[in-house]
Amino acid sequence: MPEYLAPGVYVEEIERGPRPIEGVPTSTAAFLGETERGPLRPRLVTSYNEYKRWFGGVFEKGRFMPYSVNGFFENGGKRLYVCRIVGKDVPAATKTIGDFEFNANGPGAWGKRVWVRILKGSTEDSNKKTGFRLRFAYWQEDIEAFDPIEDRKKLPRPQYVEDYDDLSANPKSPDYFEKRLTDINTQLPITVLASIKRINAAETNPEPTTGEVLVYDGPDPPAILSSEDFKGVPDGARQERQGLSALELDPFRDIALVHAPYPPDDADDVNGEIITHCENQRYRFAVIDSGQSEVPTDVIPRGKRDSQYAAIYVPWIKISDPSTGNPTLAPPGGHVLGIYARTDTERGVFKAPANEVVRGAVDVRFDITERHQEILNPRGVNAIRRFPERGIRVWGARTISSNGLWKYVSVRRLFIFLERSIYEGTQWVVFEPNDDRLWARVKDTIRLFLRTQWRNGALFGRTEDEAFFITCDRTTMTQDDILNGRLICEIGIAPVRPAEFVIFRVFQQTAEAQR
Repeated sequence: MPEYLAPGVYVEEIERGPRPIEGVPTSTAAFLGETERGPLRPRLVTSYNEYKRWFGGVFEKGRFMPYSVNGFFENGGKRLYVCRIVGKDVPAATKTIGDFEFNANGPGAWGKRVWVRILKGSTEDSNKKTGFRLRFAYWQEDIEAFDPIEDRKKLPRPQYVEDYDDLSANPKSPDYFEKRLTDINTQLPITVLASIKRINAAETNPEPTTGEVLVYDGPDPPAILSSEDFKGVPDGARQERQGLSALELDPFRDIALVHAPYPPDDADDVNGEIITHCENQRYRFAVIDSGQSEVPTDVIPRGKRDSQYAAIYVPWIKISDPSTGNPTLAPPGGHVLGIYARTDTERGVFKAPANEVVRGAVDVRFDITERHQEILNPRGVNAIRRFPERGIRVWGARTISSNGLWKYVSVRRLFIFLERSIYEGTQWVVFEPNDDRLWARVKDTIRLFLRTQWRNGALFGRTEDEAFFITCDRTTMTQDDILNGRLICEIGIAPVRPAEFVIFRVFQQTAEAQR
């Protein structure tokens, strides 16, 4: 309570009425799989070019991450966390040069193709002293490395070059290398290729070198990945979390969609782990791919998993390779998740992500007819079909759940959106006095949010009473609940469902008067 001890006018700010609930993001995705290079910590990319900068491009036949990432952004995706997966026995390449230790920015044999050079800085200070300069280069194949800046005409050119000038070894300098080469937001090196650390505390700048290649001591090619690698618990040479384990950390709470571009090894177990992750997290939804050669009518997802937090799409699609332009087959999941994001932005999460053109698809692996889909649809298998003069479209919007209440993707994702938005927007309620005033305020807060969703078309009903109800009073709480600090609020929601079967009944009407 405020104190009033001296005469005067007091102005106070008080808080009454509902607090606004802000809708959470629904289209931020996470892709898990093998990449050419890059860090293990999930990293946000907002374009395919940014993905190539950090993780490289197409690097090996049967590895589909680049195709899926390109398809995601091509179809309307905006935010994507890339989760690189490696085996537990794959170390990072490293090299000690003078007083510095260089480590490839992520494990794997790619690190042995990173070239490092230390040079004298270009700018002199008032005392005629210079800092030092770091150059990094990376080749996709094993070659005899060279300085690509000084030897500009020499081939082959590296895939990536970094050049940092006028660095200092003095911690008090504004150009101190640890300051210049660190992302202050994530405490990670901003260099794409390698991190650097000082072995001793000397402040003298390093001596120039002729150029060194990092040394890699691990399996080449790497071991076959398993579902345990996708779970990503630290094990063996892997000292940090990766994959699903890393996605459980708080910085990645905004992720709402999870996908592994068809993993070539242990696919069923990997997809099972992803579905389990989404079920445990409750606020995430998984999209999984069928096998490349799997005949669509043979796909029976419920025989492997029954879940309201996942959807499966068939068949594979033919696209143009983003690196060469050659036609190639790719799993559809990345493109489909881009459609999820596009639909969320243009219409809302309540709109089924179906009857949408698959951008970038030039053909399908199998032509699915209406007779085929009569088999697939009741199983919860979503088809990608080619229609004359209408292009290639997603033609299904079901989860792999046998529960009729949760058979539509849009219904499950709408509830994920509503539940998480309410959860995030009512954290202020905890430890407030649990009385009638608080109950009324909670109801008003949720009512304003659901009213907005109803007006946007997310809820079914001509009136608010038909669309939703909120109860938070002594009918939902006993005295025992109140004594034990429990506030219980019941919320009923009528979601809109997609018009999956459109039926027009046509009949002849005669001109005779009817009696």
